[in-house]
Amino acid sequence: PWASRCLTVRALKGLEDVISLSVVSAVFKKTKPEDEKDTHKGWVFVDEKEEKGAIPDPLNQAKTVREIYENNNDTLGKYTVPILFDKKKNVIVNNESAEIIRMFNDEFNDFAKNPTLDLHPEGLWEEIEEVNSWVYPHINNGVYKCGFATGQEAYDTAVNALFEHMDKAEKLLSSQRYLCSNTQITEADIRLFVTLVRFDEVYHGHFKCNKRLLSSYPNLLGHTREIYQLEGVSDTVNMDHIKNHYHRSHPTINPYGIVPAGPNVLKSMQVPHGRDIKFAI
Repeated sequence: PWASRCLTVRALKGLEDVISLSVVSAVFKKTKPEDEKDTHKGWVFVDEKEEKGAIPDPLNQAKTVREIYENNNDTLGKYTVPILFDKKKNVIVNNESAEIIRMFNDEFNDFAKNPTLDLHPEGLWEEIEEVNSWVYPHINNGVYKCGFATGQEAYDTAVNALFEHMDKAEKLLSSQRYLCSNTQITEADIRLFVTLVRFDEVYHGHFKCNKRLLSSYPNLLGHTREIYQLEGVSDTVNMDHIKNHYHRSHPTINPYGIVPAGPNVLKSMQVPHGRDIKFAI
């Protein structure tokens, strides 16, 4: 979801022709397969013939994300995506998605197809920060706290906090169209969306976030559908890639790497969201 929030903002701002894209393989693999002593597994690049939707690194022909970091003298071991990369200077600019989406929003308007779209408007800064302050720890990261909990108490704490804040978001969206405003979509909506669009397909089962389904929250579901149906956003959601990543990259959770057949939630994302009617001005 962290890289996907950047893809979503890139699409909404119309920056596809300005900011090129490489896409890693869905499944973690050894990043130094020739070294038996090096057990690190992470993001690797493969050819599209090998995996549909994959896009190799055309600049340095890197085989792994780790290689990109090490070429930038970063050997800390947290070889994460997204990466915003300067192709002229051949350096990593940023790898923090929260900062990258604001850069996409503010710094590329001279080249954007949708320069007037402002996902971080000054008049809503306080509201955006307030929503982000609980969506990130309890929902975006909350699903991971549930999935990777190694004790019952930790899981119980995380899952209760997750659904407490899912309820909070549902209540908020029952009285206004977007998280921070009745009329203005913001980065807060995007940051929530990337988690919710994965919720029933992955987090409900794989991460044991199974007290309720997204589909049982009418306003959260409508909100997710609305964001998904915005121009360009559906192209950023590759559910096969998402499912293969989670189910085949977490052996402590799913040791046999079996990928479930359903529930195919993207079909329901095409249903009219109705929020434009409910909150007509």
